[in-house]
Amino acid sequence: MRILTINPGSTSTKIAVFDQVVFFKEQRPYAKTTIRHDGSEMLQYESLVDQLPMRKQLIEAFLKDNEIPLSSIEGFIGRGGLLRPLKSGIYRVNDAMIEALKNNTHGEHASNLGGLLAEALASEVGKDAYIADPVVVDEMDDVAKFSGLNGITRRSLFHALNQKAVARDYSEKRGVPYEDLHLIVAHLGGGISVGYHKQGRVVDVNNALDGDGPMSPERSGGLPVSSVIDMAFAGHTQEEFKKLIRSYGGMFSYLNTKDAEQVSDMISEGRVEASEVIRAMVYQIAKEIGGLYAVAASQVDAIILTGGLAYNQDIIQPLIEMIDHLGDISIYPGENELEALAFNMKALLDGEVEAKEY
Repeated sequence: MRILTINPGSTSTKIAVFDQVVFFKEQRPYAKTTIRHDGSEMLQYESLVDQLPMRKQLIEAFLKDNEIPLSSIEGFIGRGGLLRPLKSGIYRVNDAMIEALKNNTHGEHASNLGGLLAEALASEVGKDAYIADPVVVDEMDDVAKFSGLNGITRRSLFHALNQKAVARDYSEKRGVPYEDLHLIVAHLGGGISVGYHKQGRVVDVNNALDGDGPMSPERSGGLPVSSVIDMAFAGHTQEEFKKLIRSYGGMFSYLNTKDAEQVSDMISEGRVEASEVIRAMVYQIAKEIGGLYAVAASQVDAIILTGGLAYNQDIIQPLIEMIDHLGDISIYPGENELEALAFNMKALLDGEVEAKEY
């Protein structure tokens, strides 16, 4: 069984081909790479969809270099992008999805290219392409969608692919069905999302993109509304302000870097401001976890910490100390998106799940 997985980012395209797929973290790719794209070169493309031929050509070169014919691949799957709200699962890339992704109907993000790239390659050998657990997975309870201001609804936009994968891995290793567990999963990356997984559904989670929840290396998280209004009316355009919240907020706004390892180096050098910012970010993450613990009525089987920041001891150790009294803590460092995609594709090829239609 050979599976091609694709995870496009704004300045990279991550690719892996898996031959033997076991459960999640234990699997090893046959071939894997991260193709870096120079930021200045990317400026020549007016839209995301204009990047498709270039990225497709680079993936084909990677396959050729590793002597992997397209015809030998059984499953093609890409990271899901910004679509309308969907239930968790694996989705076939159909015409309706292609149109929404190409036109950025529900928002523009590099992950929109995942399904498009998978489809462009799969169609050459007469196969279907798929996405799994896109960032728009919405299983939130109605009560969790209230914001406090009529006309504004809280939105489910989070790291669904990795959150679901680590939650299922935890349940598999404990020998308890995912649908029987109460879990809090915190994905700690460039964006931070903390979700309450109640018996197989993520019934509450912060919007990890648009200014909700804890601050992250590049995102503001929740902000005092009155101060936001003042800043927004102080000469910023709508797009400029969204970039402040999504790309230039959080740790970056204080320390001018999105790299947590660089901040750890600052801490080692005795820079007090770096220690203060990390402490504040950890504080906000712990507060978000604690809030979900409260609404779970203390029925939490485990708290799972995952994402790239879970490797950083200046973040993970103080966080564990703050939440240790809440119960069992499991750590799954890294984003593991390619592995999660492969696992979802294997489940489809093995007939364990059925593909949904967009």
